[in-house]
Amino acid sequence: MVDGMEDEESWTKPLGRCTIFYYGVGHMLNDITSACWFTYLLVFLTDIGLSPRDAAIVMLTGQIADGFTTIFAGELIDRFGHFKVWHGAGSVLVAVSFSSVFGGCVPCKIFDSNSYILQTIGYSVFAAIFNVGWAATQVSHMSMVNCITLNSTTRVVLASCRNAFTMVANLSLYAVALIVFNLSKPRTQIDIENQYRWIAYLSIFIGCCFVVIFLAGTKEPRLARDAEGKRHRRISWAYWFKKVLYYQVALVYVLTRLVTNVSQAFLAFYVINDLQMAQSSKALVPAIIYICSFLVSIVLQEMAWTGQRLKVFYSAGGILWIFCGGGILLLPRNMNAFMYLLSIIIGIANALMTVTGVSMQSILVGEDLNGCAFVYGSLSFLDKVSCGLALYILESYESSSPSLQTCHSIIGCFTVTRYGLGLVPSICALLGLVVTYTMKLHTPVLKPLMEPLLE
Repeated sequence: MVDGMEDEESWTKPLGRCTIFYYGVGHMLNDITSACWFTYLLVFLTDIGLSPRDAAIVMLTGQIADGFTTIFAGELIDRFGHFKVWHGAGSVLVAVSFSSVFGGCVPCKIFDSNSYILQTIGYSVFAAIFNVGWAATQVSHMSMVNCITLNSTTRVVLASCRNAFTMVANLSLYAVALIVFNLSKPRTQIDIENQYRWIAYLSIFIGCCFVVIFLAGTKEPRLARDAEGKRHRRISWAYWFKKVLYYQVALVYVLTRLVTNVSQAFLAFYVINDLQMAQSSKALVPAIIYICSFLVSIVLQEMAWTGQRLKVFYSAGGILWIFCGGGILLLPRNMNAFMYLLSIIIGIANALMTVTGVSMQSILVGEDLNGCAFVYGSLSFLDKVSCGLALYILESYESSSPSLQTCHSIIGCFTVTRYGLGLVPSICALLGLVVTYTMKLHTPVLKPLMEPLLE
């Protein structure tokens, strides 16, 4: 009985800051490449001559590959474990393939042809490979949270630390991009490719450094035994499909990802084309957003969390995004300086929604450790496919947008870019608020363990 009480106390008490730090940096490679993917992929592909629809096909191919990989990776991790093996293998695949996404069309060089069809196929293949590795790393890293600790507040702290380093990754990308864009002035397609190739190489190097820190500092989690000494049985998919909370958390997570990813994809287009700001703004404006998100994430780590508090903070972030979306939709070109103020509010809103939205998954999983990878994998599948489809649909209508040359500097034009950055995230934030209001989140009551969660 004494041993059982000691195990319960040991694995439900808060973790040390070093353990939290080592876990938090583990997604840096994914985050810095993802920031480049959503911020610059569509811009890069259209800059080198692909149509908006073809560029969207490349992104959609990657998102679909990512989505299906999360399902298979989640299932295999639940069956066999080995979180760090999946993480390391996925990281290698990300590092090797990402440079080819932005490094030029490899099939075009092989077949000595620059046809748009071959370019679309070439970029789509490497986009798919990149996203397969990305998904394996993401699912293994996210599902580790529930197997590292049973303390509900510490789980939120881990998610918050992970989100804080997501902001560090994004800031690192935009710092690199700002330097590259300022130092080089492209005149040809080769110059454009070289710009993004340098951004990709430097991003991969930064991310890989933190992957090494994560793998060296984090212990491999293992599935725990209950108080009777029996290993938890693997949980079937049907168990989760019978839970109302599963669908609610899934909706909130998908809507949150739509808010952050769709807005990030259209941000560079918006500041350069619609607001006609300086070229440096496509790195500076996102940097402001992520600085604010980083600071908020640090604050959130120091708080004690309950289900009700998660709902309140998520709702606050959603309300802030709704107001920002309205401002983006109506902001005229001659008042583009207000975009910097909106960037601050967007950064705060993104952090509130992302940290609490991800933490709701931990409450959903609770003690059901042998099914946590499926939960994270299935939700990520919905996230990837929905974001890919949303971006494809919006980009398909890009050619029908009003000509920006004929737009009034005060009134402005309602372009697809404005809808993508302002209206779509606002609607998603509103729907997220409604779903969150209907949730019943309870802080789980935990049972003692016979084995520790970390080896």
